[in-house]
Amino acid sequence: MATEVILPKVDMDMATGKISAWHVKEGDTVKKGQPLFEIETDKAAMEVEAPASGIVRALAEVAKDIPVGQAVAFILTEGEALNAPPAVLKAPSPTATPLPPTSTPDPALRGPHEPASGVLRATPLARRLARQQGIALSTLQGSGPHGRITSKDVVAPISAAQMPAANGAVLKPLDNMRRTIAQRLQHSKQTIPHFYLSVSCTLDTLLALREKLNTLAPKSADGAPLWKLSVNDFIVKALAQALQSVPAANVTWGDAGPMQHMASDVGVAIAVDGGLFTPVVRNANSKSLSQISSEVKDFAARAKLRKLRPDEYQGGTTTVSNLGMYGIEEFSAIINPPQASILAVGAALPQFIPVGHLPVLKTIMKATLSCDHRAIDGAVGAEFLQAFKQHIEEPALTLV
Repeated sequence: MATEVILPKVDMDMATGKISAWHVKEGDTVKKGQPLFEIETDKAAMEVEAPASGIVRALAEVAKDIPVGQAVAFILTEGEALNAPPAVLKAPSPTATPLPPTSTPDPALRGPHEPASGVLRATPLARRLARQQGIALSTLQGSGPHGRITSKDVVAPISAAQMPAANGAVLKPLDNMRRTIAQRLQHSKQTIPHFYLSVSCTLDTLLALREKLNTLAPKSADGAPLWKLSVNDFIVKALAQALQSVPAANVTWGDAGPMQHMASDVGVAIAVDGGLFTPVVRNANSKSLSQISSEVKDFAARAKLRKLRPDEYQGGTTTVSNLGMYGIEEFSAIINPPQASILAVGAALPQFIPVGHLPVLKTIMKATLSCDHRAIDGAVGAEFLQAFKQHIEEPALTLV
């Protein structure tokens, strides 16, 4: 019996999707688990594997909007016939990329960077970008592990080849991630009534505790410390505990109004080439600093490779956006709906403050909370930010 290959739902608000490339062609024999095609989302180019073994038939068109759950191909057993496939299914575009050949190609036809095996290692996103720009992967030098070609390797020659459009300006390619970020943040700024609250936090006690905890970190078998806490780990933990202290701030805003949440799910803004991700640390209030540190490091590593799952960057009630590592002293961030707040964190800088009528040098960090006034009133936002300040300035509270 023929096995349907359906277009999967890879994002919560996804209703339709597009196949960016097929790795097989009509009549190919495939094995279960073999990559069949790539589906393009605003976050990544994701591969979809064969749900069964057999012969692929009736492949859907590339770059055509297809409803989620619609069959995009069928896998038949040997000798089985396909009767009346849906009208949406047509032969794939002639530009679709087949699977790399398993036989060794003629060396005279091999590109300058093509391995002798004939199998080019490249990320799905790199393959899509190269295909869109008409660049042969064999002409590129991979900078990834084991020479794998990444999106950076494809974009570099594209940028170098771009010609000025006018007055030295260059039109940059607009990918799905940048388009989605532009649309969401424009919608946020235009429709969400933002208001902003700022505090200055003294970090000297936190920095001393951080140094002590990192010094006392146990070692693994290879001698590496099991954790190395960052200031941002304390910030995520403190913000999560502040949500528990002020439950009225632990809300999101939807079409029906505010939604109250029990768990402290805190997003962490992570910059990547071409945009950013905001993976969410779930139940951050109940996790240790070392757990938060490990989780955020894992998120950051996989975000740069665009390997995060959709469920990892969806949800949450608030987000930490930290630009302190760039020397930014203070800024305001745009709320990522349906969240109702976002905390913008600046650099920790030495500053003299009055203590007992005398100037004392302290390490000061400024934090600005953006709130959605539909869900969070001014007094609630102020309580929330004061609770955060208390947990930052008395970091032992994060260990309770």
